[in-house]
Amino acid sequence: MSLIATCHCGATRITLPYLPTEIKTCNCTFCQRTGAVWTYFEEGELEFNALENDKIYSASGGMNEHHFCSNCGIHTWGSSPDWASVYNADGTPKGEPGAMPTKRTFAVNLNAVDSLDWSHVKIEKMDGRNNW
Repeated sequence: MSLIATCHCGATRITLPYLPTEIKTCNCTFCQRTGAVWTYFEEGELEFNALENDKIYSASGGMNEHHFCSNCGIHTWGSSPDWASVYNADGTPKGEPGAMPTKRTFAVNLNAVDSLDWSHVKIEKMDGRNNW
């Protein structure tokens, strides 16, 4: 069964390669307002079938990109440095403090997937407001 994330009007369509096992919410000032529930993929794993009205918002000069549909306003996906590769969930460094990730990660808002069976997923709460 393939999972497809779509915005409300259908102009954005993203095929997920598999049922995600790591799902996160974040309380940073952006994620809290959008209510997104995130799952993460590596570059090249997602299939972008349609991005007709895709617009990008970034409060970090393009480092973290939040994609949304300019027609219906739904926040569907994002791209950012792979912070989890260098920092633990509590914000402590995994190695050298101040390290920058060498690759990007791609997040999909699972609230945009109609066919997801939420009874089979565990959601981890991230403290993005205080940790980064």
